[in-house]
Amino acid sequence: MVAGKRKKRRMMGEINVVPYIDVMLVLLIIFMVTAPLLIQGVDVDLPALDAEPIDADQLQESRPITLTVDRDGQYFLSIGDQDDRQVSEDELQALVSEALNERPDSPVYVRGDRNVDYGRVMEAMTSLRAAGAPGVGLITEPPARPAGAEGA
Repeated sequence: MVAGKRKKRRMMGEINVVPYIDVMLVLLIIFMVTAPLLIQGVDVDLPALDAEPIDADQLQESRPITLTVDRDGQYFLSIGDQDDRQVSEDELQALVSEALNERPDSPVYVRGDRNVDYGRVMEAMTSLRAAGAPGVGLITEPPARPAGAEGA
């Protein structure tokens, strides 16, 4: 009796890469579809104002340079205890540079109207930096206190 001859299977020495290519193409399509969504829009929740207010007496002693940008984008410059005066962008750089040459430790602040274009405030800050201001601070309104809150 001859029992059925068993055929010995040979091991296959090659790997079928077609499924891997399919998976890679699917991943490529997913990344191509989602990448533009990541770039287009990002919701930003800006931090609340927690800074301590500046002491008014200390501020006057330091003879600050304050640039105000009104809602129309016009510049008003105040140096020390001088009143605000309207200036052009060219005058701004010259006057701030002169004031910083006289007193280099004067702090420089920008007061931007809430409704002014953000780009206009950035132009003002760039002009102040070009005039030699080592740093520029932003002046804001303190946050409104809740109705029942007591002052400290």
